[in-house]
Amino acid sequence: MSIAPLDAATPLPLGQALVAAGLIDEQQLEWGLARQQRTGERLGRILVNVEAVHRLDLQRVLGETWGLPFVDLFDYDHDAELTGRCTPDTLLAEGWFPLQQIGDRLVVATSEPPSPALHEAIHRQLGDELTIELRTTTPMDIERAVTNAYRDELVQRSTAGLKTRRPEQSAATGLSRFQKITFGLFAVVAIVGGIVDWRFWLSGLILFANIVFFGAIVFKLTCVLAGIGSRMTLKASAVERNDRDLPVYTVLVPVYREANVVADLIANLGALDYPEEKLEVLVLLEADDHETIAAARAARPPSSVRLVIVPDAAPKTKPKACNVGLTLARGELLVIYDAEDRPDPDQLRKAVAAFREAGPRTVCVQARLRYWNASANLLTRMFGLEYGYWFGAMLPGLDRLRMPIPLGGTSNHFRIGALRELGGWDPHNVTEDADLGLRAAVEGYRVGVIDSSTDEEACGELRAWIRQRTRWIKGYMQTALVHTRHPVQLLRDVGPLDALGFLLLIAGTPLTFLLAPLLWAGTASWYAFGEPHLPLVNNGIFWMIAMIDLIAGNVIMIGLNMIAAVHDRGWRWAPFAVLNPFYWVLHSWASWRALIQLIRNPFYWEKTPHGLPTAVCDEEPGEGIAFARPAAV
Repeated sequence: MSIAPLDAATPLPLGQALVAAGLIDEQQLEWGLARQQRTGERLGRILVNVEAVHRLDLQRVLGETWGLPFVDLFDYDHDAELTGRCTPDTLLAEGWFPLQQIGDRLVVATSEPPSPALHEAIHRQLGDELTIELRTTTPMDIERAVTNAYRDELVQRSTAGLKTRRPEQSAATGLSRFQKITFGLFAVVAIVGGIVDWRFWLSGLILFANIVFFGAIVFKLTCVLAGIGSRMTLKASAVERNDRDLPVYTVLVPVYREANVVADLIANLGALDYPEEKLEVLVLLEADDHETIAAARAARPPSSVRLVIVPDAAPKTKPKACNVGLTLARGELLVIYDAEDRPDPDQLRKAVAAFREAGPRTVCVQARLRYWNASANLLTRMFGLEYGYWFGAMLPGLDRLRMPIPLGGTSNHFRIGALRELGGWDPHNVTEDADLGLRAAVEGYRVGVIDSSTDEEACGELRAWIRQRTRWIKGYMQTALVHTRHPVQLLRDVGPLDALGFLLLIAGTPLTFLLAPLLWAGTASWYAFGEPHLPLVNNGIFWMIAMIDLIAGNVIMIGLNMIAAVHDRGWRWAPFAVLNPFYWVLHSWASWRALIQLIRNPFYWEKTPHGLPTAVCDEEPGEGIAFARPAAV
């Protein structure tokens, strides 16, 4: 193994080299060095992130200090034979890219300083017999070269990675043989039973529906009573304050057809209280969404924000875009935000402290979601009450009972290493978040909640709400089908109690919404035409369960929502909880729509529009929402 000799002259330290080149002054250098002492990050990254130095100028100066010439990767067509002997993950992690081989001479571009370890890594991938000639280029250019050279592999990984590695956990593989037989037998029994004795068949269906509702009520009551007032994973005072101890944090923001809110997105992320040089923000843009791409570029995002163009490939879903971002992520931790989100400024610091407190088996912590436009109209108020109940009572209850937690679609904080081990997100599941929470539980990981909030926009238009809720419920159906392909294996993986909780929550939620119209119609017919005297349900035990479902169930659920509403938003919101039964009618509508769509078009992603006319802020946003720039810079 031979190494081309480097320049023997002793180079200037980077800061002095930048001053000598006239790129910064002494005051900026002094500020940068003080910042470096505080955060422990590289001086060059600090100066680039505050836009004191352009990344190209920095890399040219770094090349001079390393004795390496600068190279523009766009002057080269990648060598498929060379890149075929490497992996994109290796090149991104180690910061180099093979340019060309001439005989036994190999030209390699690197964004890292030359070192024996770098040469060893290159030889390990491409062979010991080569003489390496290094050139320098920027990390961003390395990333672009990798994504161009491995485009097909990245597309395959983001769209079919989970299906290829773990087909039993992917929604793309459809029903299992066991499920096909089960559903087939159920259909035969239903048809034959309806023909032979429709009264017995109908009474069996009514009994089944009431038992499902009874189980759902008991389960939710147990979780809420455990969750209300319980201590969450992390108290608000527990925040990591030492900047040197903070890891690099990747923020993924998938956006599609949201040109109207992308500028606000850049501003909202600027409010995060986290060292900018340790923050990597990837805005994931679909290749065919030219309007949003143009708006994102016009917003002139800071250097810590990178615009990533996601290749145009089916399925066109949020999890596919997130999988692309996961491949490119350089951080130790990762969080997902939606375009309209307004997270608490210290949320990332709280997540860091939570992970350190929870231990390595906690793969994700979920922040609380609230709505900043909850008072816009009646629909947004009901949405606000629902989230207050879910994040204020149900999730803390599930966390306290140590049961599997289905994740929400945003403000999920992950350990990147564990997330990659899980295979990322399922691009064929339209509620990839809930599915990922269950997959984590199956693999023995924990999901927790933190005492932090993210404000987002509630759908204030009925049509948009129905479309959004259709997607959510269809995703719950997909997740339930995926994780019940092998029931015995599910019991072995998570245990009987967690399996029961999963069935009651993930399968039971859409099932109760689907069955509700049957019970409403039956109750109305009973009052209109008298008791039908059906077998199986003409006894005291059934009527006791039915009365609990009809009266106690509604009272309990209204009461639980009322408690959560008062706890979350104050007593003035309590009366709206009485309207919950009417809100459930909308859920039933969306559930039947979801079932039809699951059969006809299971992977269709119904986009939720943001920036609607109803999106009027309840409170004025705070001041200072912008990426800070030091006076010296």
